[in-house]
Amino acid sequence: MKLLIDFFPIILFFAAFKVWGIYVATAVAIAATVVQIGYIRLKHGKVEPLQWLSLGVIVLFGGATLLAHSETFIKWKPTVLYWLMGGTLLVGQLVFRKNFIQSLMGAQIDLPAPVWRNLNWGWTGFFATMGVLNLWVAYNFDTDTWVNFKLFGGIGLMFAFVIAQALYLSRHVKDEGDAAPKDLQP
Repeated sequence: MKLLIDFFPIILFFAAFKVWGIYVATAVAIAATVVQIGYIRLKHGKVEPLQWLSLGVIVLFGGATLLAHSETFIKWKPTVLYWLMGGTLLVGQLVFRKNFIQSLMGAQIDLPAPVWRNLNWGWTGFFATMGVLNLWVAYNFDTDTWVNFKLFGGIGLMFAFVIAQALYLSRHVKDEGDAAPKDLQP
């Protein structure tokens, strides 16, 4: 159910685009994100900062798309969101010496500091790459191709990255009976 809630705005954006075009789809995405945030707040009482950020970015860039009647703004929205997330990880690591990936996942998984650092850099690079890739598709292909990429390509690449990350983590996660991960034992 959580996955459906998470993908609710993009699925509605995709469907609305296929039926009515980019401007109606943009309005639908804004409305769906507002509904999503309202639902999360009612159901869980708390909305995560990333969800608020996503709402702000869709309202800002979606609103600009509708007001200026230019699809350029909505095409920049994923890139801005990716770069904000990657930039947050980068600034956290370099400026504040804080690993936000570890802060987010540290209670669920016990990993050595170098592995946390690699995860943080991996996600930073992934978000930077996704931002560039989104712009490349947006400026080199038609809007229909961009929308398809936004849904299928973006989610597919995220899924592939998470699988690769899981494989990487599997080498470092401690078993209940192990004192240390295999590659850290003498």
